[in-house]
Amino acid sequence: MEPSKKHFQASSSFVLVILLSFFNLQRLNLLSLATASPVVRGNDTDQQALLQCKAKITGDQLNIMESWNSSIHFCQWIGVTCGRKHQRVTKLKLRFLKLSGSLSPYIGNLSFLRELDLAANSFHNQIPQEIGGLRRLETLDLSNNSISGEIPSNLSACSKLIFVDMTNNQLTGEIPALLGLLSNLKVLGFFNNSLRGNIPPSLGNLSSLERLGLTYNALSGIIPESFGRLRNLSFFAIFGNAISGTVPVPMFNLSNIRIFDIGANKIEGTLHSDLEINMPHVEYFSVGDNQISGQIPLSISNAPNLDVLQFYDNMLDGNVPSLEKLDNLFRLELGGNHLGHGREGDLNFLCTLVNNTKLGFLSITENNFGGEFPKCISNFSSTLQGLSMSWNNILGKIPDEIGNLINLELLDLAKNQLLGPIPFDIGRLWKLNIFYAHSNYLFGTIPHSIGNLTELTELVLYFNNLQGSIPLGLGNCKNLILLDLSHNNLSGPIPPEILGLSSLSILLSLSSNSLTGKLPVEVEKLKNLGQLDVSHNRLSGLLPNNLGSCVSLVELYLEGNLFEGPIPPYLSSLRGLEAFDASNNNLSGGIPEFLVRFGTLKYLNLSFNNFEGVVPSEGVFKNTSAIFVEGNNKLCGGIPELHLSRCNSKASSKTSLKLKITIIVVISGVTLVFSILLIIWFRKKKEKKPTTTHAENSLLQLSYQSILRATDGFSPQNLVGLGSFGSVYKGILEANGAVIAVKVLNLLNHRASRSFLVECEALKSIRHRNLVKVLTAISGIDYQGNDFKALVYEFMENGSLEDWLHSSVGMNEPETMRNLNFIQRVNVAVDVAHALEYLHHRCETPIIHCDLKPSNILLDEEMVGHISDFGLAKILSGDELNYSANESSSLGLRGTIGYAPPEYGMGSELSTNGDVYSYGILLLEMLTGKRPTNERFKEGLSLHNFVKAALPNRVVEIIDPILLQESVRGGTVGDITLNENNLGNDKYLQCLNSIFKIGLTCSAESPSERMDMSDVVTKLCSIRDKLLRPTRLYRGIRTAYDAKPTVAGI
Repeated sequence: MEPSKKHFQASSSFVLVILLSFFNLQRLNLLSLATASPVVRGNDTDQQALLQCKAKITGDQLNIMESWNSSIHFCQWIGVTCGRKHQRVTKLKLRFLKLSGSLSPYIGNLSFLRELDLAANSFHNQIPQEIGGLRRLETLDLSNNSISGEIPSNLSACSKLIFVDMTNNQLTGEIPALLGLLSNLKVLGFFNNSLRGNIPPSLGNLSSLERLGLTYNALSGIIPESFGRLRNLSFFAIFGNAISGTVPVPMFNLSNIRIFDIGANKIEGTLHSDLEINMPHVEYFSVGDNQISGQIPLSISNAPNLDVLQFYDNMLDGNVPSLEKLDNLFRLELGGNHLGHGREGDLNFLCTLVNNTKLGFLSITENNFGGEFPKCISNFSSTLQGLSMSWNNILGKIPDEIGNLINLELLDLAKNQLLGPIPFDIGRLWKLNIFYAHSNYLFGTIPHSIGNLTELTELVLYFNNLQGSIPLGLGNCKNLILLDLSHNNLSGPIPPEILGLSSLSILLSLSSNSLTGKLPVEVEKLKNLGQLDVSHNRLSGLLPNNLGSCVSLVELYLEGNLFEGPIPPYLSSLRGLEAFDASNNNLSGGIPEFLVRFGTLKYLNLSFNNFEGVVPSEGVFKNTSAIFVEGNNKLCGGIPELHLSRCNSKASSKTSLKLKITIIVVISGVTLVFSILLIIWFRKKKEKKPTTTHAENSLLQLSYQSILRATDGFSPQNLVGLGSFGSVYKGILEANGAVIAVKVLNLLNHRASRSFLVECEALKSIRHRNLVKVLTAISGIDYQGNDFKALVYEFMENGSLEDWLHSSVGMNEPETMRNLNFIQRVNVAVDVAHALEYLHHRCETPIIHCDLKPSNILLDEEMVGHISDFGLAKILSGDELNYSANESSSLGLRGTIGYAPPEYGMGSELSTNGDVYSYGILLLEMLTGKRPTNERFKEGLSLHNFVKAALPNRVVEIIDPILLQESVRGGTVGDITLNENNLGNDKYLQCLNSIFKIGLTCSAESPSERMDMSDVVTKLCSIRDKLLRPTRLYRGIRTAYDAKPTVAGI
């Protein structure tokens, strides 16, 4: 959807009125086709010509041709009319008779023919050249057939032609310029063919022309200047071609025009507000879907009969003039321009429509309209059926009185800045089919009155701040085909009534909320659903077996919940799945073999669960870019690219129970003896070497001497980092060649010792994949007899995030090698968020890092982010090391300028909210490429305010220029680079805006307004999934309201 609806489909009655008003083509009915002429001798030439025409008719469902026989005079044959004097055929009218075949060249022998009407049959092949010999012909109607080939140029010889209609055929070639010789022509229609080339300027010589319909062809070139002379023209439609250039100014003064439709072309030029449009009788005026710039002319309001006014999809800007005089206006479409100034007063023109009693459809979507939501809209005529105001900068609340528009069928308010609750009176709009209000700032609960909207087919409310439970009344909306409530703060269980809506066929998305409980068994009723998304909630329990009843599912997203147990075997019936994500749950058991047989599966994510056993190597499992299984430590096998351990061959099933017990006892005994010896050895070693101590749970035993050798005597060539508390060296252990990082404390700084103790305490009992792993701690004496303290870490191959965001000239690698693409930055942001969430919520006692910044984020060889440097960390309520806020303050342990929250400078106690602030600043820095200490951020301007001022419409101006590079490296999903093209893509722009919003919320000045890291993880993971997973199905679905109304041709 993101799905924004700009235009509305014309009702069939509307098009019918246009057709009947301007092209009254209805002829006599079948009973009147048999003309009772006197039975006298007729002309043999005409009779033979008619019989030859009959011979070319190969299909006659109504047996019309049976009357064409010698038993009666040919003037009495059905469809034939003769002149009374000479008994020559003057009319041949066979419309709507279900005839098929081709046109006989002998039709040119009907030399007295004045009217040829073969409309609405199935004639095919070409128009015979002989038709040019019908010099008396006045009416030629071949519309609604399957006639192909070119328009005969010798048709110009039929000088008495008044009416020519070849609408809805398969004609090719160009419009013959010689048609400009038909001086009596009043109607010319070639609507819906495949004509190409230019519109002949000679048609401007047709001074009698009243109706010209060229809609839906492949015509190019320009509108001829000569058309400004067609003073009798009342109908002009060229919609749906490739015509360029400008509109000749004289055409705006064709005073007889009633229909003027030049939409869906490539017409350019600039309209000025003072342009005189003198079309007093115009009823339909459309210039939509072109490349026209400038302003809407004030004079357009001087057309009191105007019924349809369309300026959509151009480049118009400025204010919309008053439309007060347009009392008959039914449809107004201004979407897809640059109208408005993003401020109060932009929407004043809407209030000039209050007295209009006929307004049916109004679209101002995708503009720059600002200001408060006009309350006057509630006073619009109750005839209003469609209201689309999405993709603007409209502020304020949805007025309660919106419920007065009782005939509303479409309400689209998405992508604005609307606040407040959804009005309870929305439940009065009982005819509403479609309601979009996503991507706003709506809060409160979803009103239970929404259950009154029983005609509702699409309800989209994602990316708001809606709370409370999902109303049970939605179960009354039995016509829903699409329901998206994702990315809110909804809680409670999923109502079974929702899953019981068997009408749901496109999408059911409840993702990124706080829903709890099990997935109800009523899910089995969603047999027609294409996409089910309940990801990133707190759902638990087993996956229901009857989930396999959803046989139409193409995409299934269950990730980020607490589901447990195996994947049910009944899911084997979901053979049409293209995407399946069950990552980040507690699922267990083996990977089902039936997934191998899913031939359409293109995305499979089972990562971070408790799966075990063999990973298949066939089907989707052969494609490393399509499957994700990391974070399941008991998996083995699979293709080599997955880098999983080899599977042990299964022990023979015949192995006796006695042998198994013996093996277990022996292993246990050996383990016990080994453990005792190990403890004794540790104690002796500690007594022999009092100068070296080790952190609890150390993985390595290292002495000062081994560290000295590993770093080549702390050689400057191995120095990789330098800070106030010490230096960091790269080292290689002699024993096993392992690469390590050694942080040597600068004990001349009295705070360094305290930092050492803090970091040892913080790291001794925490383990997380996104925290730098401490291998051991060393405290002793060096060769000069000085105190020596060091921490040994796992070495991070790719250095710090600081190095990648702000590459220095002196680095060995070329600068282009140090650039992070968009997806890599999002991944690192997710990694850091996971680590902070662990420190704040998953440890026995919460830990505050206190110094989060890019230089403390290290990247391993796979570009996974790890938080390091816990020298300033604070453990809340710890027993062994729990310095008070005042003690920390006296040490100055308050973080780094630019990243430390403002309340720390005011003397507030340390809190997890402080880390959240630092994370928010880090997130903004990662996307803008600007440090919070950038020299431009002074005199009240900060990185936070810099980003806030640019959202949501000026994102391109603030993102890191590196992300705007033109090319996208090919290969894998991880190589996606944000560029100008992607910024035009709804998915990328929406994700980028969403991440910026998270950064702004986290870095809010007030701690109470900041997000919790658990919510940050949920939202960021959801955004990343959206970037990586296949495009959602419903984004490509078009509703009935998407189609633009056009005027039918002739």
